[in-house]
Amino acid sequence: MGMAVLQLELLLPLLLLVLFGDTAKGQRDPEVFCGACKALADELTYDIKKIGPKRTVNSGTFRLNPDGTRGKKKVPFAKSETFLTDVLEKICDRMNDYQLQDDPDTNKKIFKRYAPRKDEPIYAEYKKYFFYSDAYKPLKYACETIIEQYEDEIFSLIAQEADFLADRLCIEKSGLCQKPETHSEL
Repeated sequence: MGMAVLQLELLLPLLLLVLFGDTAKGQRDPEVFCGACKALADELTYDIKKIGPKRTVNSGTFRLNPDGTRGKKKVPFAKSETFLTDVLEKICDRMNDYQLQDDPDTNKKIFKRYAPRKDEPIYAEYKKYFFYSDAYKPLKYACETIIEQYEDEIFSLIAQEADFLADRLCIEKSGLCQKPETHSEL
C-alpha cells in the first residue's frame, strides 16, 4: 500500500502538467500585451510632455574625476531615473481608463483610452461617476509584466529621446506588437 501511494504522489504532478501544460506555460494573449504596451507608451509620453523641458535635476556621482571636477551634470527632470521610477510605479493603475474596441480600419481588437485626463475640462464631470471593470485586470497585469521585463529599455529609449515610443518599445525592443502591414498600390 505504501508503494502505491508513493507512485500516485509521483504521478499526480506529471498528470497535472500534461493536462494543464498550456496554462503552466503562462501563455500570453498577444492582443492584450500589445495593447498594454501601446497604452503604457501613451501614458509615458503624456507624463513626460507634462513636465517642462526647463525643469532639471542633478545627476551623476559625487566622486571626483582625475582632474578634480565632479561627474555631476544636469538632466531634464522628465528623463531622470527618479521621475521615471515614480511614474512607472503608478502607471499601470491607469489601464482602467482603456477599453477594448474594434479598429474600423484593420478590424483588429485594440485598446483605446476612453477616460479624460485630469487636466481636461470634462474631467470634473467625469470624476462624479466611478467606472471600474474586471476586464482591465489582464491589461494591468500585462502592463506590470512589460515594465518588469523591459524597464531598462524604457529608460534607455526615453534617455535617447526616442520618437515614436510605442513603435520603438512595442515593435522593435519587445516584439509584443507586429509591424503594421503597408500595402503599396501598383
